Amino acid sequence: MSTEAAEPGAGQPEQRRIGVYICHCGGNISDYVDVAAVREALKDEPGVVVSESPVFACSDGTQHDMIDDIRAQNLDGLVVASCSPKLHQVTFRNVAKRADLNQYAYTQVNVREQDSWAHPHDKAGATEKAIGLVRAGVAKTRLSDPLEPLRIETVPRALVVGGGIAGLRAAIGLADVGIQAVVVERESRLGGWVGRFGPTFPDEASGAEEVAGLVEQIKARRDITVYTNAELTGKSGTFGNYAAQLTLHRDGSDKQLTVDVGSIIVATGFDSYAPDEGEFGYGIDGVVTLPEFKELVDAAPAGTLSYSGRPVRSIAYVYCVGSRQEAPGNEYCSKYCCTATIHASMLVSKLDPGIRQYHLHRDIRAYGRNELLYNESRDRGSIYLKFPDDTPPSVQKEASGGLSVTVTDLLTESRELTLPVDLVVLVTGMVPRENSDLVQVLKLPVGSDGFFNEIHPKLRPVETVVDGVMIAGCCQSPRTVGESVAAGLAAVAQSAALLKKGFAELEPLVARVDPEKCVGSGECLTSCPYDAITSIEWDGRQVATVDPATCKGCGGCVPVCGSDAIDLLGYTDAQMRAAIEEMIATDVPVKEPVG
Repeated sequence: MSTEAAEPGAGQPEQRRIGVYICHCGGNISDYVDVAAVREALKDEPGVVVSESPVFACSDGTQHDMIDDIRAQNLDGLVVASCSPKLHQVTFRNVAKRADLNQYAYTQVNVREQDSWAHPHDKAGATEKAIGLVRAGVAKTRLSDPLEPLRIETVPRALVVGGGIAGLRAAIGLADVGIQAVVVERESRLGGWVGRFGPTFPDEASGAEEVAGLVEQIKARRDITVYTNAELTGKSGTFGNYAAQLTLHRDGSDKQLTVDVGSIIVATGFDSYAPDEGEFGYGIDGVVTLPEFKELVDAAPAGTLSYSGRPVRSIAYVYCVGSRQEAPGNEYCSKYCCTATIHASMLVSKLDPGIRQYHLHRDIRAYGRNELLYNESRDRGSIYLKFPDDTPPSVQKEASGGLSVTVTDLLTESRELTLPVDLVVLVTGMVPRENSDLVQVLKLPVGSDGFFNEIHPKLRPVETVVDGVMIAGCCQSPRTVGESVAAGLAAVAQSAALLKKGFAELEPLVARVDPEKCVGSGECLTSCPYDAITSIEWDGRQVATVDPATCKGCGGCVPVCGSDAIDLLGYTDAQMRAAIEEMIATDVPVKEPVG
């Protein structure tokens, strides 16, 4: 904890040498903002010695130009006005590092999502707003300090939470790159959903056999430890050196175990949607869910399919049960269900080609090579009927003991058809697994759909906002086995990048307490969701202190401090006040371009 009371960045801001780059973004910005006017308005701003407007600031050529400018003009600050920092903040920080400029003297100003895309019909207003935003970024940069990343030692061991297909493959991948793996599975067996199934698409490999093969590989690796009937119930320590508290459920009692790990991979899987009683006839004898049907087909002897001792000669599949619902239901598409159902119907055709199969759908989403499976199923006799969104099929039990499904088919001039069938399969989708305790322990980010959120689906697809905690597989979103395994291996690669070096660097953008101002009220201690703030004795009194390795820089403690004793490095009060004042002072008349 620093004991200096000086205002961060309060040296000689007027002597700063800052380079400003306003990106055209290939028209995403320049079509709605007069980029040249922004450049001209910034070139005489105090401390600005370079003001440019590249077409693509993120391009390799422009990055080299920035590096050349930094070195030639001896720049000590960098401002890039472009897209969201989520996309290219790391890119431009690396530009600064390559030019030997402190990477935290860089500020990215979002003039795409927050300006040009928000005001496409007011170019003059958007231009004026852009000038204010960039000036605010310059004002913040003028008061920036040359911060350095926090370096901590890491433990070459990872915890994998979940023993399904993604978790098992991740554990094997970790061991293969020299990182110890500890697998925690709360069920009594490994394998998750995949371990329950027989042939799977696309190669007809048995899911149970696939899992058995992975388990054998795990047994052959000494670097992998597996705990079944176990849960992660606590976490302490810091990124790269977590102490994970495990609870092992053994013979009616619980045993506590602590494991030191450097990273955590969450692969807890999914649950299948459970229909309400009466939903599409659920609860009627002969109406089953897709997972129940798959197990029925896998267990069927060659040449026949029966249900409750009765032969099945006709089947109706009702798609999108539990998916694409109106709010507050599951509004998302569960993605895998169409292909899984089509594949199951193909297995039925192989058992008995004479079984009639009706697919009642709103849309079929068999993407990629799955389209070939869809076409093959139609060639084998499956009939596809498309019903309207507002007129779902209805299922009734007939007096004869059979079932009938009434559906409006849009493909036959919206005729209402009644299909007598022996079995109705509700194509149920994936839903988030109940993991509230785990969410609380790891502070996992949860999306509006209930699945865990990554930082960015393309740029950082398995990382979470919690350092060292990755997510993989169907705990993120509905996906196939192949996609889940790929995500598990991506988490392995990310863990290896963090742990193989033996140390990790953390963002220095953390809270800092000025002990001279701190009155020891304790308000900040309860405001921190990461337990990064504690109370210590300093100069004969109790003051707060922040553990920089635990702090996530959320800033939640800053506004609760009545004595203004806490500052967030990189976003200090002085920096943010300067940025706000600069925006308020901006009043630049911009003429609407002619033509």
